[in-house]
Amino acid sequence: MNRVTLLIPFIILLAACGHQQEADPAVASAAAPHYSLAAASKTPVEQVEQLPAQLAAYQEVSIFPKVNGYVQSVLVDIGSHVRQGQLLMVLVAPELEQATLQAKEKFERAKADFTISKEEYERLTEAAATPGAVSPLQLAAAKAKASADSSLANAERANWQQQQVMGSYLNVTAPFTGVITARNVHPGALVSAAAKDAPPMLELKQIEHLRLQVDIPEHIAEDLRNSDTLSFYLTAYPGKAFTGRIARKSMNISPQFRSERVELDVYNQSETLTPGMFATVLFTSKGNPSALSVPKSAVVTSTERKYVIVIIDGKTHKVDVSTGNQSASQIEVFGALNPGDSVIANANDEIKDNITIKQ
Repeated sequence: MNRVTLLIPFIILLAACGHQQEADPAVASAAAPHYSLAAASKTPVEQVEQLPAQLAAYQEVSIFPKVNGYVQSVLVDIGSHVRQGQLLMVLVAPELEQATLQAKEKFERAKADFTISKEEYERLTEAAATPGAVSPLQLAAAKAKASADSSLANAERANWQQQQVMGSYLNVTAPFTGVITARNVHPGALVSAAAKDAPPMLELKQIEHLRLQVDIPEHIAEDLRNSDTLSFYLTAYPGKAFTGRIARKSMNISPQFRSERVELDVYNQSETLTPGMFATVLFTSKGNPSALSVPKSAVVTSTERKYVIVIIDGKTHKVDVSTGNQSASQIEVFGALNPGDSVIANANDEIKDNITIKQ
């Protein structure tokens, strides 16, 4: 009985203390977690972009034979500077020369036949002025023969001109001013216009004027305009900055890479640059004026979603967002946010939704 008597005051004391803690709002407030908050601001974030690019010739062409023949002479080699219209190679094709002579002879014969039939028709026309001298049937036959001979002469002339054009392909000339970058034939080689897998006889590239080709992500490409100046660096010239102006935009987004091909004109009169050089393009993306910016640490990325945690009436709410430009500390977000909304600055995926936090 003495032990029971001693325990009763102790039990009453514990119950009183527990009741006091539940009723104490300061204790309940201290139990709520505390996080640093930041306000979403309508401030575009500038971002310096570095994108890979490559120099290409402004014009380049692989020269294949248009007729079958043997290489008689090659007047250029790799590295040769050539002018537009300059003779590069001479081919020979004796059968083509003979075909041209035959076509010329056929045309001359057809032309002579037409001259005779035309004179005959003209004389019959004059004689037909005398009633009964020429029958209408004879006059019509002479007219038809003159017309047929005229058509045949025109056809033979076209055939001769075609053979002349084919013969002109034996002299290979440069279509534009540039540099020979590849040579795959030598005198005596047989070349064929029908060969599909044969390498080109020559390759010609224009290097005084180059294209810098770069693929710009679609969310950035819309801010770029023709004539904008961009800086770029070349691996072959470390530390040296070059500039070029945007000359062409493809106006097409690649479905595979979600980017738009943009080309810059680069003038290379000194010929220090060559096609194929790797480059890095630098430019500043001004940011999206409709975006809100928050600390980079406020965005939580999981395997399923990307979100920020907004505080509304002291409770957490996860809001899905997409992101844009980012700097060292800030990042652009797009979603159901308003300027001034408070978000947890150092968010993580362990913070649950709809919990009360201490502000």
